[in-house]
Amino acid sequence: MFLSVFEMFKVGIGPSSSHTMGPMVAAARFLDMMRASPFHFAGVRASLHGSLAFTGVGHATDRATILGLAGFVPETYDAEKAEAALAKNRETQVLSPEGLGDLAFNPETDLVFDYDTPLPGHANGMILMATDAQGDVTLRQVFYSIGGGFVMTEEELAAGKDTDEGAPVPFPFKTAAEMLEMANASGKSIAAMKRANEVSRNGAEGLARGAARIWEVMNDCIDRGLSTDGILPGGLKVKRRAKGIYDALIAERGMNLTAPHTINDWMSVYAMAVNEENAAGGQVVTAPTNGAAGVVPAVLRYYLDHVPGASGAHVEDFLLTAAAIGGLVKYNASISGAEAGCQAEVGSASAMAAAGLCAVMGGTPEQVENAAEIALEHHLGMTCDPVAGLVQVPCIERNGLGAIKAVSAASLALRGDGTHFVPLDACIETMRQTGADMSEKYKETSLGGLAVNVPNC
Repeated sequence: MFLSVFEMFKVGIGPSSSHTMGPMVAAARFLDMMRASPFHFAGVRASLHGSLAFTGVGHATDRATILGLAGFVPETYDAEKAEAALAKNRETQVLSPEGLGDLAFNPETDLVFDYDTPLPGHANGMILMATDAQGDVTLRQVFYSIGGGFVMTEEELAAGKDTDEGAPVPFPFKTAAEMLEMANASGKSIAAMKRANEVSRNGAEGLARGAARIWEVMNDCIDRGLSTDGILPGGLKVKRRAKGIYDALIAERGMNLTAPHTINDWMSVYAMAVNEENAAGGQVVTAPTNGAAGVVPAVLRYYLDHVPGASGAHVEDFLLTAAAIGGLVKYNASISGAEAGCQAEVGSASAMAAAGLCAVMGGTPEQVENAAEIALEHHLGMTCDPVAGLVQVPCIERNGLGAIKAVSAASLALRGDGTHFVPLDACIETMRQTGADMSEKYKETSLGGLAVNVPNC
């Protein structure tokens, strides 16, 4: 099994990897299918199902679908051009993706939120259709946005979750147990094994350049969030808090008045900065999702800015280790809040960050696996209940607490020798089972929990 670090960490846009980036990616794939088809098309339609319907407006799924059908993709998203394309569509009811000419699309009638017909493959389902001049559907494809910006057709999903068809990699571990066995046999760290896999596919230069780019985008996102205030969009009138907290922390430095636990505020503010940017629709990195995008960057920034002896040379090792753990969770359970609740998003992110921090602080593979398990175990059962379907409450603060748990988990693991009672594989399987048993009300539908017990205004 091989899942690239650049699939786990993807540059994209907020507010949601599964509800914003995923539909945009699906629409781009559908345009490619249209371009490859012998038919001439005159229009396009879309229907959103399950969680994509219930929280679609709050997650900008409607905008993302329209922009995807207009030819936009997350990696090169330009906000100014996007707004112009949406304005043109409202005026003309036409989309003009490259190579396909003008396609009729009325967002009032051609984009349907179907609350009553869930699709069988995944909670995040959508159907894209292309029509001829008479309005008859001549091309139809079901897509599933399975979390973290990953998209599969219904055929791909039915074929199985391991769809990697590339050349074999040196260390193809599918479980944490296999990962530890390979580490012991080879004498390599988890990061070194992951690096060997990446280099075998993408080359050493591509890995180094790509990892640097990922951290650059993460760090820039933190800095933007720390310097921007105001009210977040969406109608809840949630005030950005990261800048105020950061300014206060800076002012307190050197005053010898702060309590030791103030370090938790630093971890939280880095994470909150990212998730405020995400909630505002800014550029973020899936880590492993947008809703959990703040945890990994916050812990890495904490390491670089607050841990004595920290080195920027270790950033790549941190990201590789985190990606290895994230890949195990995705392959054996889920990183989708719509499928398994927030335990699959912030829980997975906290496990990834704990593993990364433990690794760069000298942890053995066994200690790294232990750190990931501790962090994930103490997110088990966490629901996904965003108020008004927006990735704001409780999501922003939840990333801060996920970062704190990650650092605590890494520290506890480093205090031990790597032996522990609950294996990471057992914890991941427990998370999968818990998600399967969880009521749909608590899995990114905004039909339960805080979403119904807190006024939306």
